[in-house]
Amino acid sequence: MDTASFGGFLRTLLIIVLCYYAFKFAMRYLFPLFIYKVAKKAEQNFQQKQQNYREQQNTAQETKSSNHFESGGMREKKKVGEYIEFEELD
Repeated sequence: MDTASFGGFLRTLLIIVLCYYAFKFAMRYLFPLFIYKVAKKAEQNFQQKQQNYREQQNTAQETKSSNHFESGGMREKKKVGEYIEFEELD
């Protein structure tokens, strides 16, 4: 069985300390950049959806207004059913 040497212990301790500081550096400087990019992308998606919604609303209004002008400004009445006239019996 091998015994642990003092040099191996120092090397392991050094690796742990370097990993700790690398992680600390990443969290302090790189993580905020990552969050900034994610927020920017979410904002762009939101604006794109908002623009698509506005375009759909404009298209719907144009269609509605063009149908209004084509029909001469009058709406067609819906045919519900047959009209029956009743007489009152004495």
